[in-house]
Amino acid sequence: MFPIEHAVVGLVPVLAYALIRDRRLPSLRLLGIGLVGSQFPDLIDKPLAHQFHLLPSGRVFVHSLPVAIPAICLVGWYAWRTDRLQVGGVFAFTYLSHVVADNHRALWLPEPTLSDELLWPLRPVAPQPVSPRWAGPGLINVQLWTLFSLVVVLVCAYYLCRDVAAHYGSDAR
Repeated sequence: MFPIEHAVVGLVPVLAYALIRDRRLPSLRLLGIGLVGSQFPDLIDKPLAHQFHLLPSGRVFVHSLPVAIPAICLVGWYAWRTDRLQVGGVFAFTYLSHVVADNHRALWLPEPTLSDELLWPLRPVAPQPVSPRWAGPGLINVQLWTLFSLVVVLVCAYYLCRDVAAHYGSDAR
């Protein structure tokens, strides 16, 4: 799926929930967290697979359940510890919506199955072509996506570190 499709699949239910529950649109901060969550697997896996060739496919590692479930539990724990359950829930929901959307064909067959990619590294996956179909001439789209991913991850890491320091720095006093 394209990034905009992942954003729609993840954020439309968040918007609907907020409108029904709170009778107003969610905050821009909450939508930003949801947008990052809806893109998170591709922000990590696509550069690692297509730019740096460290993964056999752009849909393993953060896309896989053995990594996604502990990551979501960690986000849930942090949300609980910082009293931000709504933010943690939105990130977890949009992250999982991405994983499910990427595997919707296998999951909605008459006999649903979990793909090898969903269970990597517990199951091996067939290596994908080095150059994905969306790479563009000279792999320019891979390079742009890697740069975009790096910026988003660094900005998120900055805010997370700042938040941890503010939250736990105040507990130490």
